[in-house]
Amino acid sequence: MVSFQDLDLSNQLRNSIDDLGFVNATPIQEKAFPIIRSGKDMVGIAQTGTGKTFAYILPILRDLKFSKQATPRILILVPTRELVVQVVEEIEKLAKYISLRVLGVYGGVNLNRHKEAVAQGCDIIVATPGRLYDLALSKVLKLKSIHKLVIDEVDVMLDLGFRFQLLNIFDLLPQRRQNIMFSATMTTDVDALIDDYFIGPQKIAIAVSGTPLENIEQTSYDIPNFKTKINLLSELLTDKTTFNKVLIFAQNKRNADKIFTDLQEYYPSQICIIHSNKTQNYRLRSIEGFNNGEHRILIATDVIARGLDLEEISHVINFNPTHYPENYMHRIGRTGRAKHKGASILLCTEKEQAAKKRIESLMDYNIPIIPIPETVKISNELIEEERPKEERQQSKNRTSQEYIAGPAFHEKKEKNKKVNLGGSYRRELTKKYKKPKTRGSKTVSKKNKKKR
Repeated sequence: MVSFQDLDLSNQLRNSIDDLGFVNATPIQEKAFPIIRSGKDMVGIAQTGTGKTFAYILPILRDLKFSKQATPRILILVPTRELVVQVVEEIEKLAKYISLRVLGVYGGVNLNRHKEAVAQGCDIIVATPGRLYDLALSKVLKLKSIHKLVIDEVDVMLDLGFRFQLLNIFDLLPQRRQNIMFSATMTTDVDALIDDYFIGPQKIAIAVSGTPLENIEQTSYDIPNFKTKINLLSELLTDKTTFNKVLIFAQNKRNADKIFTDLQEYYPSQICIIHSNKTQNYRLRSIEGFNNGEHRILIATDVIARGLDLEEISHVINFNPTHYPENYMHRIGRTGRAKHKGASILLCTEKEQAAKKRIESLMDYNIPIIPIPETVKISNELIEEERPKEERQQSKNRTSQEYIAGPAFHEKKEKNKKVNLGGSYRRELTKKYKKPKTRGSKTVSKKNKKKR
């Protein structure tokens, strides 16, 4: 294992790392350092929680010279607002003893505020693709001085529909630049992006996607429905010593809100939630409250599984198995970080067994099943998504006998059944002369068409 002292770092960076208490570099940090410093294009494939952020920040800061120019020289693109905030904080930690200007921009904030900040000048700009493109189109942000482009969590960025903005941003950047990309999975979309815009990139693969992390204990429960999952969670979470910091992943925003509402009855002051429908300030407060211990339980959607540095999580609970097996790895990678022991729990209904099998197939590992404790109430109540379709469509104000699809309330009257054929006079003229006799008629015979 290589220590940070073995890397060719400046004294300022060494002092910053010493202040943070870090000793050894992770494998991705060790391998990326010389490649990024060489100026070659690079693609890094590594699981979440392996220190990817420091892997590109350290070599960039090592060679970034002091400058008073207003236009940025380094561009870092990330998929979410939270990641912008996090990356800016990480840069500021490492640049503690360096004279450096770093700016983070993202959607959800008044565009004029970001225009003013850009006009004051910066060395490194960290941005979501949409906001960066808006600033570039406004002519306030000039990208002509960018010589290093970093795209972090690129697979998530493409999944969120940022491909169009990325391609437009590439067109605005100087052709002579270094491209650095980090991703947890190598998809066909990522491959296509590399083929089109990277020049002879060097690839680093630290771990095969789907390899379960050894320091995470995985278990699962077979559960009949949503309400029983809530009952089980409320029972498990009573043990505050064991479940001291819990991250619960929901299938979507609507599901996350339901879980939050139900669990809030049991743990009103210990629970918080984060998803894209929440305001930026609310999201940041939730993350801060969770990290500093103010809240013990955080409910999140899949986007938050990637990149966010949520500290010392004891348990990751998957309320549903993920549709894409790779995302399960990103979820459980939130726990068991920095060589700490972690635990993950998967809650699975009968309909979700196929998704669970895909996850196990990817990992080549069968997740052990634990029986539901006898103290947990098995509910027969079904939420709307779990009911049969015919029950979902039925009005609550009608009985099943009344709600029978059928014909209209009455048959049409005889006069309303007639079809307008254009009038008998016009039909007779057309039949007799084979051409229109009335000015403006558009009925033309085939013979007349040929003559014309």
